[in-house]
Amino acid sequence: MNAKATKDSSRFPESEIDLIRRSANTIRVLAMDAIQKANSGHPGLPLGTADLALVLWKYHLKHNPSDPDWPDRDRFVLSGGHGSMLLYSLLHLSGYNLPLKELQAFRQWGSKTPGHPEYRLTPGVETTTGPLGQGITNAVGMALAERFLATTFNRADYPIIDHYTYVIASDGDMMEGISHESCALAGHLGLAKLIVLYDDNKISIDGPTDLAFSEDVLARFKAYDWHVQRVDGYDITAVNEAITQARQNNSQPSIIACNTIIGYGSPNRAGSAKAHGEPLGEEEVRLTKKQLRFPEDRLFVIPEDVKEFMRDSIKQGAAWQEQWEKVHISYKDKYPELAAKLSQSWNKKITFDWDEILPKFSDGKPIATRAASGAVINAISPITPQLIGGSADLTPSNNTRPADEKNITRNDFSGRYIHFGVREHGMGGILNGMALHGGLIPYGGTFLVFSDYMRASIRLAALMELQVIYIFTHDSVGLGEDGPTHQPVEQIASLRAIPNLYVIRPADATETAQAWRVALNRTQGPTALVLSRQKLPVLEQNSGQDEGVANGAYAVVKCEKPDVLLLATGSEVHIVLEAAKILAEKNVKARVVSLPCWELFEEQSEEYKESVLPTSVKARVAIEAAVSLGWHRYIGEYGEIIAIKRFGASAPYKEIFENFGLTAQAASNKAIQVIARVK
Repeated sequence: MNAKATKDSSRFPESEIDLIRRSANTIRVLAMDAIQKANSGHPGLPLGTADLALVLWKYHLKHNPSDPDWPDRDRFVLSGGHGSMLLYSLLHLSGYNLPLKELQAFRQWGSKTPGHPEYRLTPGVETTTGPLGQGITNAVGMALAERFLATTFNRADYPIIDHYTYVIASDGDMMEGISHESCALAGHLGLAKLIVLYDDNKISIDGPTDLAFSEDVLARFKAYDWHVQRVDGYDITAVNEAITQARQNNSQPSIIACNTIIGYGSPNRAGSAKAHGEPLGEEEVRLTKKQLRFPEDRLFVIPEDVKEFMRDSIKQGAAWQEQWEKVHISYKDKYPELAAKLSQSWNKKITFDWDEILPKFSDGKPIATRAASGAVINAISPITPQLIGGSADLTPSNNTRPADEKNITRNDFSGRYIHFGVREHGMGGILNGMALHGGLIPYGGTFLVFSDYMRASIRLAALMELQVIYIFTHDSVGLGEDGPTHQPVEQIASLRAIPNLYVIRPADATETAQAWRVALNRTQGPTALVLSRQKLPVLEQNSGQDEGVANGAYAVVKCEKPDVLLLATGSEVHIVLEAAKILAEKNVKARVVSLPCWELFEEQSEEYKESVLPTSVKARVAIEAAVSLGWHRYIGEYGEIIAIKRFGASAPYKEIFENFGLTAQAASNKAIQVIARVK
């Protein structure tokens, strides 16, 4: 199915070479004009890479501008997202629904051409890029997803999933640590349909890259077991041949280092760091247009023959998709069950009965919520073909591996478990790429404290509204003897600060099962499951947990007309339950509220929130084995928070809780004090 388009010969017809050159120069002119009009932007990358990008898009990239979401399209990632006008120019010229007026509104309020490409905003943009290293890492996830889905669903003569992932990456991408993590794994897994064009212009914002970067990039990638090549980025025949060779390699991902000049074509800025991140200036734009043989006094010029040449992508793309759809129809006739499974995966349909499938935890035995999560994964994985994931070398601790599930390996992609290695940030970016590709719900596990390593990827998942599930275990000082380096204190508050991220810290095994239900049904954003290492009692089953977790908060002990509200998440819910018993002995009525997900609770109606946290009850005590940031919204004017104001300590967890005042007695004492204050 991916028999594109590269010509039988790597050499272009003589009659076409001039048109290729002028098409590349049209990209340069559009980029310069848009950036100058906005008086903001990065002209260096579009000017420097227009030729190699043109060759890729015109002669190799399988896509359909009329249907940017066609499942079997090739994926293109501009990892150096600061060069966004390169991508916007290509999209416009190729016939995507991105009219010229949008390019003219570059970086302006309400336009579809923001400063860095944004997924879901601009047709044809596959991922939000700009934070360097993220795009190339997302591409690794896309290529991994393609390989897995092709292995799972393709049959002889039915290549339903058969496409490449292409990247234009910058020197900055190569410097960022996340690219080292993800590209090493890509080589380890032999993701042969991943092809990176490296814009090797040897310039960064500060100046020449040798100020801080002198390694042999291709030697590094060769050590990763990548196929490596180097070409002149302006030799279009050499670029074409290099991409062709990369496509013919069936065992390794490929990187093509393209020697380029930042700001190419600009008489006074080419090769200079000044071309990177500021407009060229009106006079320099005029001089550059003159050098490129474009009208100097006109803006956004697109020659008619260039437009016709590039818009041929519409016809070609429709033909590819039509061919694919014919094969797909035949595939559904011959393999109806497999086709139904593919449809289920692609549409992320959850078809089972939750109440029937979710494990029940009613035997009274305490169980760590990380172990409960593992039990849920075992229950849902066999009937959820789109669920795929792994751990950053903490599989036994995170309980992320379904029983009897096979590992994904270089030579066998029939399993659904990924060993990411000690690569938390790489894992986060790869999970995003898998979600972006489509057809999968990815999850990844590590200790909560190490969520710091992957925060940038989590933030982008939330920004792009991706369904990614994070399994963060060892959620507090309750992990015990490993000490403060591994005991998260500030991480929960930090994660709660990210817009569109659900942070769910369940109080017991049943809440954990319901947290998974929320995560799998949530398609417009990521979910972080924050889970305990230590065993926790199972709450009584008549406490309304199913609905309560879905609503973000609920009363575990309702207690009409309470004297005080006791609020907690996770393991601390059990502490306030004990505190309520102590208070009952003193004839003090306490309502115990579990708030596993603040974000969900804030989405509820004012009536529901009032039913859980009645404003008439001013006496409130909250407890969480973490910093107190954020809790003030729930405790009101008179309330108190029992939290942690320092890093943890190495000791048995019960002793740590005692020394930090995370006890039922401390909570009950605070409650008495607050009640007295309110009166």
